[in-house]
Amino acid sequence: MKKLTIAALTVIACLFAVSAARAAELTPPQGARAGAGFIIGASGSGQATFYLIGPTSVVKRQVRLGRPIAIAPQETQGAGRYLAIVHRGSESNSVVFWVDAGKPDHIAFIARPSRLPVARTNGISGVVYPFDKWHNLIVRPEQVKFQLAVGEAPPLIRTLTTSDGVAWTEMDSSRKAGPAQFTASIGDVSERRVVQQVASDPCNLRMRAQRSKQGIEVVTDPILDCTSNPVPDGTIVTFTATSAQGRSSVDARIKRGFAEAELPPMQSGNITVASGVVMGNEIHWGGGE
Repeated sequence: MKKLTIAALTVIACLFAVSAARAAELTPPQGARAGAGFIIGASGSGQATFYLIGPTSVVKRQVRLGRPIAIAPQETQGAGRYLAIVHRGSESNSVVFWVDAGKPDHIAFIARPSRLPVARTNGISGVVYPFDKWHNLIVRPEQVKFQLAVGEAPPLIRTLTTSDGVAWTEMDSSRKAGPAQFTASIGDVSERRVVQQVASDPCNLRMRAQRSKQGIEVVTDPILDCTSNPVPDGTIVTFTATSAQGRSSVDARIKRGFAEAELPPMQSGNITVASGVVMGNEIHWGGGE
């Protein structure tokens, strides 16, 4: 068996296209798969030169007409369009057929984003591309199972079918913070990604205030989001005091679930608390809440 370079493809095809005579009738395989091997039928008699031109290789060898031509698995590892030619003297014949990709061997799985807040509708997306052992994209329909799980909660499962070699889905992030295990599988082939789900904006933000030696000490209740997940330490909380003397603000970071700060002393005024765009309760200092 000899392998020809792809550059020889054009020359070979032109030589055989100009021949009107027919050396043999070729019967293409049905349902051929990449890397599986198959048989091409060839009528006639005598010796002939056989060429097989595929997406990634060109093969040449001598065959005997009237006998099936066996194509080895390693000769058809590329999926796509194939041209088979037999040539004898000044006579030639050819046939075109297609070789499909093999069974799924690995998948390309893209999950976005890697980090997002909890309780986001369609916040997580996943895209799958299935490939066979020889890295051919599998364009025939394949069933894909997407699964999203956080902790001990029941997983969210969605089953879809690929179209033209791709399947994609969108899923809601759960109400519980933590690393979500996002898995895509086709049969026994699977890939896993981790999507970190974090607490959303604070909810029901509340604080208390009391006099201190230096001024007014303010501290929040435990800071949670609207689904009771602790807001991460380091999140900025702003305390603001407004009185007849002016306005002052102090930024504090959440530490161990709380935020606290010390404001300048004042006789009377209002104290507010906020985190981002979320406002908390307001304290009327000097006149009760």
